[in-house]
Amino acid sequence: MTDGDRFPPGTRVRTFPHDPPHHTRLPRYARGKHGVVVEPEGPAELADLSAQGRGDAPVEQIYAVRFAARDLWGEGDHHVVLDLWESYLESYEEETVRDR
Repeated sequence: MTDGDRFPPGTRVRTFPHDPPHHTRLPRYARGKHGVVVEPEGPAELADLSAQGRGDAPVEQIYAVRFAARDLWGEGDHHVVLDLWESYLESYEEETVRDR
């Protein structure tokens, strides 16, 4: 899907926590973290595969995703926006916090 409709602005997402054995444009500090889609940025070849010199890299939608700095590094009162390929993201609905 490359039309930007999968994650409209305001959609809560989670990045995948994977640690592939090859190049990826998903920063380690943002893996498995929750953010909010700001806007679609347009389609581009998936850098994970194109960086390997492969000619079969799929074209995916890139999304600007906002993360709270505190969620990424445990401190900070600002936000960070990362441009991330669609395959790095999944929809996320907040779970109900239960008494522990």
